[in-house]
Amino acid sequence: MSREELTVAELSEGELLARIFPRLNKPLSKPLNKPLNKPLNKPLNAGGSLLLGPGDDAAVVAAPDGRTLISIDTQTQDQDFRLEWNNGYRTTGYDVGWKSAAQNLSDINAMGGTALSLVVSLTMPPGTPVAWVEDFADGLTAGIAGLGAADCSVAGGDLGRGRELAVTVAIVGTMHGLPAVLRSGARAGDCLALAGTVGRAAAGLALLESEVPVAGLTAVQRALMDSQCRPNPPLAAGPQGAAAGATAMMDVSDGLLRDGSRLAAASGVILDLDPVALKSLAVALEAASALLGTDPMDWVLGGGEDHGLLATFPANVQLPSGFTAIGSVHAVAEGQHSGVRIAGMPADTVGWDHFAD
Repeated sequence: MSREELTVAELSEGELLARIFPRLNKPLSKPLNKPLNKPLNKPLNAGGSLLLGPGDDAAVVAAPDGRTLISIDTQTQDQDFRLEWNNGYRTTGYDVGWKSAAQNLSDINAMGGTALSLVVSLTMPPGTPVAWVEDFADGLTAGIAGLGAADCSVAGGDLGRGRELAVTVAIVGTMHGLPAVLRSGARAGDCLALAGTVGRAAAGLALLESEVPVAGLTAVQRALMDSQCRPNPPLAAGPQGAAAGATAMMDVSDGLLRDGSRLAAASGVILDLDPVALKSLAVALEAASALLGTDPMDWVLGGGEDHGLLATFPANVQLPSGFTAIGSVHAVAEGQHSGVRIAGMPADTVGWDHFAD
């Protein structure tokens, strides 16, 4: 029976794990979304924080800071991804593995920290091809390496049976002795900045859900689709922002307005977005908006899952490389509420809500 025909129901848990473990924390043989910063010729995190990896009841991870950042995210079939999209694209295990790495690494990045290790819980229907699971492990490893998380390892996880695919990843990280950057530190007079981008993943989602066959997309449109399937958060930006004196930071996973409103509420301020900066973010989306007849600004303001980094800095601080000013921070006047405005006017586009959408 070929690798493509074999399903997880035809293997024991031990046999399936024997196919997964060799794919974790190893030199990569598959191409990545983008080149590594340096050649990867040794296992991920070799000699680093992972003291004991998969195989025992729990992993052992060193916490040199004495404090541990921890976060968790879940992707569920037909809620967070489809195995087959309306335009004909089939989600691969590699896609889901990469995205699982990206969204969790981004959470540690948003605190100004560095990821050390993660564990994965994978729930599968019995008919899931073994090849899909192997590709998932490859994508997870490739995502960690390709996004530049050289200190991060896969420490282990759990396999389970269920009616649909579901992936939960818990991740730990360190601040290397520095204070974590919270959402609640933005102050009136600060500059509002963005590292990475927004809107690309939302444009890609719209293409996936459209009637335009994937084979008919241009290279630029396909790149937008890839931003949804394999996001590229700016992992270097978190520690750089923290070192430069960022007063607040957060991962933009649910949309610029929704997540900006969360930062504004936590800090008790108003974030005022610059419409010129917003228009510059929309330029990269025009190839999709022209095809689908939509306003790209809706994706810029409401689209999530690019995992860009929203941050505030004191006005006298030079923004670190990779950050672009997109607005300013203001005090809440009497009779106002914290929130997000565009050129002083209320903004009404909303982002992603897991329970309302």
